[in-house]
Amino acid sequence: MSEARYLEYGAKWRALSYGPLFALAGLLVELATGRPHTVAWVLVALGLAVITAPWVQARRRFLTVRVTGTDLWQGREQVPLGQIAEVTDVGAPAGARVLGGGWSAPRQYDELPLRLTDGTVVIAWAKDVPALRAALTAAQAPDTPRP
Repeated sequence: MSEARYLEYGAKWRALSYGPLFALAGLLVELATGRPHTVAWVLVALGLAVITAPWVQARRRFLTVRVTGTDLWQGREQVPLGQIAEVTDVGAPAGARVLGGGWSAPRQYDELPLRLTDGTVVIAWAKDVPALRAALTAAQAPDTPRP
């Protein structure tokens, strides 16, 4: 696999810590106010971590945006960079296909229309569209030797 020139994860693994931190806060409140239910809070912490893990894994699988030296990855969909003709000033016609599937870009993501070499327009998406556009533009530019 090529080195990523742009990488935006759909979720961070640190989200697994939110449930246990909530349980710790509950335990500390109970310690301050009386007799704590320690075993219950440990079970709550483990339960929340177990429930959160598949959510994080799914978001990392389906919402990660990556640009390598050869491909643009939108979730599990791969588009070779050689098939991308234009990145800037591309209008998005109604009904343009969204990369990675779906009717529109995922919530909290902005759209970036791309024109492919066959003339079709597809919708890429990212939280930081200017950075994605810059990475795609840089990846399309011919490599110039450095002095």
